[in-house]
Amino acid sequence: MNKKALIGLIAFCSAFSLSLNSQAAPVEIDRIAAIVDDSIIMHSELEARMDSVKRQMGGQIPPDSLLRPQVLERLILENIQLQMADRGGVQISDQQLTDTVKRIAKQNGMTIEQFSKALEKDGLSYREAVEQIRTEMIISRVQKFQVNNRVQISQQDIDYFLASKAGQMAAEAEYRLSHILISIPSQASAKEIQNARAKADKIIADIKAGKDFQQQAIAKSNGRNALKGGDLGWRKHAQLPSLFADAVTELKLGEVSAPIKSASGIHIIQLSDKRGGSTVMVLQNKVKHILVMPNEIRSDDDAQARIKQVHHKLVNGAKFAELAKEYSDDPGSAANGGDLGWVNPGDMVPAFDRIMSEIEPGKLSKPFKSKFGWHILQVEERKETDLGEQVQRNQIHQMLQSRQFEEELPIWLRKIRSEAYVDIKES
Repeated sequence: MNKKALIGLIAFCSAFSLSLNSQAAPVEIDRIAAIVDDSIIMHSELEARMDSVKRQMGGQIPPDSLLRPQVLERLILENIQLQMADRGGVQISDQQLTDTVKRIAKQNGMTIEQFSKALEKDGLSYREAVEQIRTEMIISRVQKFQVNNRVQISQQDIDYFLASKAGQMAAEAEYRLSHILISIPSQASAKEIQNARAKADKIIADIKAGKDFQQQAIAKSNGRNALKGGDLGWRKHAQLPSLFADAVTELKLGEVSAPIKSASGIHIIQLSDKRGGSTVMVLQNKVKHILVMPNEIRSDDDAQARIKQVHHKLVNGAKFAELAKEYSDDPGSAANGGDLGWVNPGDMVPAFDRIMSEIEPGKLSKPFKSKFGWHILQVEERKETDLGEQVQRNQIHQMLQSRQFEEELPIWLRKIRSEAYVDIKES
């Protein structure tokens, strides 16, 4: 039944209920709160959303006379976007929905079962919550598709931002440090200082031998972040204690510093992670490959047999480029003799990425399988490349796009609201 027919049926039922024998007890049925283009919002939907909003507010709740129009307006905007999604064929699969719910539960430190119980405790059924999440995912997709089409970030926009003070600050490197403090008394004797340094040396030796820094911090550090594994969080270089600022620039990821003495004791720091900055060294591989894919007339076994034949020819001296042009099912590289150019770690599927990183330059891989089919690859060259500037510009592009998206979204919402037919029945 379409929405217009449903509206008519509800109107008929309302009229019919009024014409019943006056001896029958009056029964209030659901009624229309608003008509939105080809859809309707029922009074029961509005009441359910009102209850949900009030539960989320918890404390001071405005009177219904103020809250109800705002909640109804939110439902109207959602309805308009859901109709757009329906016309555009936007759907969220059950698997996508399940993965999202699991991720939300995990972010809150819960299992699915614990998440469900927590929802019920707040007066919301698990099924209602999941369907609300599905709705929000659909609306998010519609917004991203529609609004991102209105957002254009040029290379010049990125250049202007990098030249600004905010851009220069955003481009600075950030460090995540872990910290262990072996404290010493304010009037420590030479013996006490010597013992503290010996303890620090032992901790450093244990960490270098494989013991976990965070566990060592929890067990042995006197620092205030000890129970967090010594984690100091993300900080730019200027925000670091001056005691650590010089040492951190000399550390590689995962490396532990030498003991650092201060008035409070002996410090040990580890560079847990680093982001931003102008240097991002990546090990690139210049790769060529041949792909044989299963299809309607070629089984997986047939594809494997074919790639083995190709491998045999290569081992016996056939030219890679000629065989790639003849046998490879990868149209993008086959015409170029299988050449994929310079490839970064993570650019390819895991099976390809693993073989690429393991094989020596100039060597031919054995046939191996990925989700696309059967491959043979050869790494021609390998080099370390600084992709810092490219990564930095990509990050700024994403940031500017996100910022402009937030500016354009309310404009777009006002536009679709003004263009929609809305008849509010709620008095």
